[in-house]
Amino acid sequence: MSIAVNGNYYGAGAGVDGYKGTAKFIPDVWSGKLQVKYYVATCLSEITNNDWEGEIKDTGDKVIIRSTPTITISNYTKGLPLATQVPTSTPIELNIDKGKYFQVVVDDVDKVQADLSLMNLFTDDAGEQMKIAVELDVFGAVPALAHASNRGNTAGAISANVRLGTTGGTNGANNAFVGKQQNGTGSGADAANAKSVIDHIVDMNLCLDEANVPETGRWMVLPAALAARIKKSELRDASVTGDGQSVMRNGRLGMIDRTTLYTSNNVTKTVEGTGASFTIFAGTRDAISFASQITKMETLRSQSTFGDLVRGLNVYGYQVTKPEAMVTSVVQLV
Repeated sequence: MSIAVNGNYYGAGAGVDGYKGTAKFIPDVWSGKLQVKYYVATCLSEITNNDWEGEIKDTGDKVIIRSTPTITISNYTKGLPLATQVPTSTPIELNIDKGKYFQVVVDDVDKVQADLSLMNLFTDDAGEQMKIAVELDVFGAVPALAHASNRGNTAGAISANVRLGTTGGTNGANNAFVGKQQNGTGSGADAANAKSVIDHIVDMNLCLDEANVPETGRWMVLPAALAARIKKSELRDASVTGDGQSVMRNGRLGMIDRTTLYTSNNVTKTVEGTGASFTIFAGTRDAISFASQITKMETLRSQSTFGDLVRGLNVYGYQVTKPEAMVTSVVQLV
């Protein structure tokens, strides 16, 4: 018997790709268990509100958010007429003007021969990838929309001297420097100016305090590198975590200075010269309004191949509706 491989014929005892004869008839075995796939952790739903989601049908929709007017308090003088105020407020528009989609094809041949439900496999992965893509968009845009007194190197509505950092300068000279210990590590001005991660969290909360932001429901999003600094710190004062035990008890971040910490690889990283900085932000759920809906999910026959197309459209929008309830910092590790 001869075997044809790439146009060449081999006898039953001939070697083909390191195999002998009929060994090529041994079938490949595909595992019925898929390899675990890891996804970027997302926390968008934990830090935003969807109070204004309403009925979203497609891109281009709009949600009008009414705000509470500020009432003026006047001094009273006996015998003088009272001044009357007509309260007015400026509504905020939340535009549902963004959309992301996916479209995949399940070939008829693959669907017949596969021992897995390819349609479910593909759509499950698309759902995870959709969450990551939307969060990257939001995290890349909203930090710059924090109130002017809650960002920059003269932050603080009252103190105006909190260094939260900005991008720019030689090797990120305008960043806020965060070291491993109280006085930082490294060399030069970076180490001299550095604070510990815990000190920096306290400073960011100071800005929220000076903006009269409630303590309830505060959150902060940190990159893994800063989260690791916290995990390596001693945190001997258990009260800083908001509970009776050290956060080292389980390797996860808990609460520090009234703030729930989230770790995300979706925060913005900027490379400046030989340095790299991360844009971190904190606030309450009142700060960011987010609305999202899968408006289309459909299956149809492909026009260009034998197979079924599955596609989905997610429309969404976001707005910083309470800028004073969010604080932004650009930090560099030293």
